[in-house]
Order: sequence, then structure tokens, then C-alpha cells
Amino acid sequence: MRKQLSKTQTIALGFFIIISTGTLLLMLPACARDGRMTGFTDALFTSTSATCVTGLVTVDTYQHWSLLGQVVILALIQIGGLGFITMGMFFSIFLKRKIGLKERDLIQESLNSLHIGGMVRLVKKIVPFTFLFEGIGALVLFLRFLPRMGVKDALWYGIFHSVSAFCNGGFDLMGRYEEYSSLVSYYDDVVVNVTIMLLIVIGGIGFIVWDDIGKHGIHVRRYLLHTKIVLATTATLIFGGAVLFFLFESGGLLAGMEARGQILSSLFASVTARTAGFNTLDTAGYSQASRMLTVLLMFIGGSPGSTAGGIKTTTLVVLVLLAVATLKNRQEMNIFHRRLSEETIRKASTVFLINLLLACVSVLALSALNPFSLDDVLFEVFSAIGTVGMTTGITRDLTIASRYIIIILMYCGRIGSMSFALSFMEKKRGAVVKLPKEHITIG
Repeated sequence: MRKQLSKTQTIALGFFIIISTGTLLLMLPACARDGRMTGFTDALFTSTSATCVTGLVTVDTYQHWSLLGQVVILALIQIGGLGFITMGMFFSIFLKRKIGLKERDLIQESLNSLHIGGMVRLVKKIVPFTFLFEGIGALVLFLRFLPRMGVKDALWYGIFHSVSAFCNGGFDLMGRYEEYSSLVSYYDDVVVNVTIMLLIVIGGIGFIVWDDIGKHGIHVRRYLLHTKIVLATTATLIFGGAVLFFLFESGGLLAGMEARGQILSSLFASVTARTAGFNTLDTAGYSQASRMLTVLLMFIGGSPGSTAGGIKTTTLVVLVLLAVATLKNRQEMNIFHRRLSEETIRKASTVFLINLLLACVSVLALSALNPFSLDDVLFEVFSAIGTVGMTTGITRDLTIASRYIIIILMYCGRIGSMSFALSFMEKKRGAVVKLPKEHITIG
């Protein structure tokens, strides 16, 4: 009898198929601006980066890809951001097909939800609200770009950047003005900055949080513990990161700017580092302190069940609470008048360790394969595994072997490093006989 794929294997295989399809499409001569076939590695790298909503590129999105190529990239970003399972289930619901228990189980795994109940109702909300937010963002950006670009280009740029921002994709078309420039020319533009930041944050807090806020409105006490942790941690990281960026760059990149530009640039740097990939400051010009801060924010990422990557905000909170409880010699971990389960603690520890080990091994490999400084390599690796897309400019100069390492990191970062590891393992079985317990010394 043929063995069925597990949930994690199905998700991993699905993303692999989408990336492969995107690669073949991007290799078509019609997808390149010069009408020539794009090499396999560049096409694969771009397809993986778009599907895994990262934003790292080996070729400038505007300079290299034709309109058709840009459409393919945008489609991959949208599918990768929402998740192919979510989109597939939505169309099945739209066509009034029956959604069985297996399909509901897949949706639960894809959205990282705690409960299997209400999955169909949640999917019915996710897709329309996604298009609503992206549509509003596209309209605002269209009106802002209109004076500079004209109707046709402003409309396409509004749509592209809105979808890319909401899905935390990080791809941009500003190469028409300067290659690999991202949003640097809009560093002090209130409309562009605020719109892009709001889209990033809304896409990054997670679909479960949306649903909870939709149910209970401003009644914070009724929110799920998950929602409370996500919102509190997100706000702390955004504003705390912005203050630190301001302090670290006040004598550097922010020097000479007006107050508006300094505030917007600091906020944007903090928001985008947590998995969006756009930049309004020259990332290569960051001070060492700003680079380290960005690496930490990239490693944390967004929140579970969202378009964002990283170890997630909830994992960070659980690990901090675990450290505090251990130092105070407490057996239980409590937050917002609730106690966290042992399973939650084990999962958070595993996610953190797997991501950190994968990043360390990759840093070692890239350092051996490339002549770049350690901080540049650290930045690149954590950007890839956190599906962020920020770079100090070394991506296009990486060796072929290094590019494939980055591809693997982006893939693992999107489906989840722990999920990727689980996809190769058999379903666990409880031991009939337990071995003797013995304590060891830690610390």
C-alpha cells in the first residue's frame, strides 16, 4: 500500500512544486527584458525568493524582468504569502466543494492554528480581507506615484508594491530610477512610508490575530493569549527597534536629515527588518550596532500564521519567560494570567535551536566560500532564513554554491525549519519501555 504524505511533507512538496513551476516560467525568454532566456540559477533563486516572500535577488527586478516576468514574480509572492493551501481551499469553498477533515487538518497546519474547528470560516475571511488591504494599499500608492510616473505605471507600481509589502515579499520595481535602490528615494515620504509599514505589520501579525480582533474589537480582555502576546511583542519590537536605530544612526545615516526623515527612517528600518525586505536607508552604510540590531530583528521575524518569517514573536516571549522562570526557580511560566504548557516550551526551544544551528552552519559555509566580511555574511544568512530580503549588497556577488545555500535557507525559512526537519522523519511512536532517568549538570 502506498504511504500517504504527512501534513508537513504535503506543505513542503507543495512549495517545492510552486518554486519549480516559477523557475520554468522565469526561464522563458519572454520573461526577461532583453528577450533572452534567464539562467537556471538566477531563475531558481528569484522564484524561491518570491515564493518564500523573502526579497533577496541576484538580478534587479525592474532592470532584468519584463512585465510578464514581473507578473509571474507577483503571482509567486501572493501564493507564497497567503499559502497555496489557503488559496486552494478558498477556491474549493467558492466552488462549493466539500471540505473534509483531511483538508481542514492541512489548513490548520498551514496557518499554524491551535484548533481545527473554524478553519473553513477563517479561510473565508483571510482571502477577501487580504485583497481588501492590498487594494487599499495599492490605491494609496497609486495616487502617490501618479505625479511621478503617469497613470499606467503608477497603477502597476501601486499594485506590485502593495502586494509585496502585505506579503512581506520585499520585491520592488524602483530599479527604473537606480538599480537595487528599493525605496531609498522615498525615505522622508510620509504617505509611502506609513502605507508600506502598515501593510507589513498587518500582514505580519498573523491571520489568527486578525480573526480574534474581528470577533472582539477593542475588548482586549477577551483576546486570546496568543493575540495579546503578539500585539504586545510587536509594538515593543517596532518602537524599541526604532529608538535604537535612531540612537545608532543619529551620527551616521540619519545625520543631516530633517526630523521627519529621521523618525520615518528609524521606524521603517525597525519594521522592515522583521521580514519585509524593503529599505529606505542604504543598508550597506549601517553602523556595526545597526547591523547587529537588524540581525536580531530578522531572526525574530513576525508572528505565527502570517506572511512573515523568523522564529516568531511568540517563540521569543516563551524563551524569555523560560529564562526568567528558571532564574527565579519557578516551575510554571505565567503571562497575562495564563500558564503556558510544557509542549509550548519544548516547541519554542526546538524552533530556536534548529534555526540558530542552521544559521551558524550556513555562516560557516558562506564564510569559507566567499571573501566577504563576517558581518556581511551574518546579515545575508539571517536575512535568508528569516525570509527578510535585506542585504548589504553581496547577494549578486555570491558564488554559485553560496546561492544554493541561500535558496535552501529561504525555503526552510518559509515552511519552517522544524517543519522541514519533520518532513523527513517518521511519525513518532510512544516508547513501550522508558529508560532510567538521570540528571546532568547544565550551565
